[in-house]
Amino acid sequence: MALPPGRKRLRPLPLPDAAATARSKDGAKRAAPVGTSQWSRAVTPSQRAESVEFCEEFGANLRHAAAAAGALADFSWSGGGGNMAETAAGVGRFKANYAVERKIEPFYKGGKAQLDQTGQHLFCICGTRVNILEVASGVVLRSLEQEDQEDITAFDLSPDDEVLVTASRALLLAQWAWREGTVTRLWKAIHTAPVATMAFDPTSTLLATGGCDGAVRVWDIVRHYGTHHFRGSPGVVHLVAFHPDSTRLLLFSSATDAAIRMWSLQDRSCLAVLTAHYSAVTSLAFSANGHTMLSSGRDKICVIWDLQSCQATRTVPVFESVEAAVLLPEEPVSQLGVKSSGLYFLTAGDQGILRVWEAASGQCVYTQARPPGPGRELTHCTLARTAGLLLSATADHNLLLYEARSLRLQKQFAGYSEEVLDVRFLGPEDSHVIVASNSPCLKVFELQTSACQILHGHTDIVLALDVFRKGWLFASCAKDQSVRIWRMNKAGQVICVAQGSGHTHSVGTVCCSRLKESFLVTGSQDCTVKLWPLPKALLSKNTAPDNSPILLQAQTTQRCHDKDINSVAIAPNDKLLATGSQDRTAKLWALPQCQLLGVFSGHRRGLWCVQFSPMDQVLATASADGTVKLWALQDFSCLKTFEGHDASVLKVAFVSRGTQLLSSGSDGLVKLWTIKNNECVRTLDAHEDKVWGLHCSRLDDRALTGASDSRVILWKDVTEAEQAEEQARQEEQVVRQQELDNLLHEKRYLRALGLAISLDRPHTVLTVIQAIRRDPEACEKLEATMLRLRRDQKEALLRFCITWNTNSRHCHEAQAVLGVLLRREAPEELLAYEGVRAALEALLPYTERHFQRLSRTLQAASFLDFLWHNMKLPVLAATPTPWETHKEAFP
Repeated sequence: MALPPGRKRLRPLPLPDAAATARSKDGAKRAAPVGTSQWSRAVTPSQRAESVEFCEEFGANLRHAAAAAGALADFSWSGGGGNMAETAAGVGRFKANYAVERKIEPFYKGGKAQLDQTGQHLFCICGTRVNILEVASGVVLRSLEQEDQEDITAFDLSPDDEVLVTASRALLLAQWAWREGTVTRLWKAIHTAPVATMAFDPTSTLLATGGCDGAVRVWDIVRHYGTHHFRGSPGVVHLVAFHPDSTRLLLFSSATDAAIRMWSLQDRSCLAVLTAHYSAVTSLAFSANGHTMLSSGRDKICVIWDLQSCQATRTVPVFESVEAAVLLPEEPVSQLGVKSSGLYFLTAGDQGILRVWEAASGQCVYTQARPPGPGRELTHCTLARTAGLLLSATADHNLLLYEARSLRLQKQFAGYSEEVLDVRFLGPEDSHVIVASNSPCLKVFELQTSACQILHGHTDIVLALDVFRKGWLFASCAKDQSVRIWRMNKAGQVICVAQGSGHTHSVGTVCCSRLKESFLVTGSQDCTVKLWPLPKALLSKNTAPDNSPILLQAQTTQRCHDKDINSVAIAPNDKLLATGSQDRTAKLWALPQCQLLGVFSGHRRGLWCVQFSPMDQVLATASADGTVKLWALQDFSCLKTFEGHDASVLKVAFVSRGTQLLSSGSDGLVKLWTIKNNECVRTLDAHEDKVWGLHCSRLDDRALTGASDSRVILWKDVTEAEQAEEQARQEEQVVRQQELDNLLHEKRYLRALGLAISLDRPHTVLTVIQAIRRDPEACEKLEATMLRLRRDQKEALLRFCITWNTNSRHCHEAQAVLGVLLRREAPEELLAYEGVRAALEALLPYTERHFQRLSRTLQAASFLDFLWHNMKLPVLAATPTPWETHKEAFP
């Protein structure tokens, strides 16, 4: 390998025998067995003296090389491995399998969201399903999907919370008993285009639907028939609402002409057309007495209507495109600036904030603080008056739940994360999960309660995350060319405590120090890395949560590659830095001055990830060429190559104390590798797209993955559980086999046959049948035993007979069992057996073959018997014995 000019090649530092690179019989290098950490190892005095001698020589060479480069570095290979003390004693065992413990999946992809009257359940659309969430836990209780499996275009929950109606693109309406998850009625919508909106009347008996065909239809949900069909609206009818007074039988609708039509169900006619808006009307709300109506639109105005005169009494300019307006209860609420009992309303629009307006004066009396960052536009807002809750939806598909009287945020739900770019465990006990998706917001989920916290701060997409050693601090970097540090308190609340900027392009990777919370390193598309030391004020426990973020200053900036830097990794001793780039190389640097120590070359395409082993002086790299490589830090040579992914390998992580690897790729697969033999132990297939995020827990018993399919999956190591289950199964098999032998010895055939059938082992059942047939009274014993079996046991015997009958050695037992069933079971009962027709079809061909074979054998035997009885052999004369001959010769 070529070294930089003026750099002297260093003599390799010998490692202890347990971690030295060994050579196999064919001469190829292989990684030696991994034992205790090489980053911090207790050695004997003789080993210490030898190591000191080599370290002195190595340090002298390094200082000479650093002096030639113009900087002095002082570091050693040892001193790391601090966080390995936190791992459990059993971590070093090989893992064999992971199982999905939990999934965080999208449940809301935009559109309508609705609360029930109690505020305990939340209904929202997600593609072809309507999901029902439990507000307290955030768990999806039920997903309702119509039989046509088409996208849901509209839904509504009745005011009494009993009936839910959904409409799909297949022009079908479904009425649900949503608590049971069953469809009680399914009928055609009769609309010639999909239903765009629907609404119940106050009595929960009538349902109005507005279609893309410009028609408005009214349905009687109780008697199951259509009552009204109103025409006259041009274009799509996107809004329908009943008057709150059910005795007046009034229905309001709005279409693309921005007019509001008032229909009389009694007269079956249009009573009035209200025109004041110049853009689409987005919502309608009614006062408690039913005399006043509020309409909002994307023309940045809200209009107050007198329904008795059908005239607009006031137009309130709100200076934003309003997606929803809600009339507040007519009572004073000082927190919202409502000082009298007049008419006040709340608006939600493209500014992303909630504002309260006084209808009489048209003045804004309350404005919510606007969080930074894009994607905060509000697309929906609804009020659950009985529960006193306000629900709003953002353009990022986040659902925010407020207390209606104070607008205090109570719950946050991340409905759709789009493309998940990185994931990390958070907290000293990995109690939380951080998710960076295709958004400037970060989502923090508490694993136990499913509570979600949405963090705002970045102004562009967050690309990477990393967590400091203790688990309270973590860092994020984004396309806004900045890095931020966040702190979580013991209550689980996260705030931004520091931020830094200095890169000239997107910051694509970040890594935190391993030994102490002292610094972090970022890598960017500007081909540089920056080292950011953490200020002492940041580490102080007395830092107030309301303080503004501390500004970070970069201590070192180094241009490392010729192309984008995709990954940086810090060694367990905080003295080395590895970088991976699109230029197909990884490089090793000395910290904190970032002096180049060597280059790892060998990948055919760009590198996506680099990781240090926690135990050995080994570096793992993952590349777009579909391979993972292990490199020796001593001589920068490639030790091993792992091939198995069909596409780019995006992430790699060491597990099992550095003896195994986890890798994730663009093929949506996560693979578990054993380093010693290059074997892929397990392939985990639960994602449908690129797996960008991969992280392992502190105890090494769980793994976390996030992918472009918007799923975050928590994996649990089930190796010990599966081994214990397998051992218990084997022990049970041994006990049952011993019990079976005892039963056969005692000639208790009924229990023996039942036990053998319960084991689901055809050969064992065959052994029992053979033991019964060896009895002198075989026919009677077999018949008596089989007749006392249960029906499911007889069905199992019939299935076993299919296997036995294919072999001439065991066909006699099969035919004996089949004979008993045919003789003693009624044809009606046999036909009722599960799979009997398929069994007979499988038995007939082999039975005919056995019959033909036995017929030929019987014919041959009959012919031999005939020959034997009809053979006439001549009578042979008696031959004298030698003694008689001798006696005649010597009388």
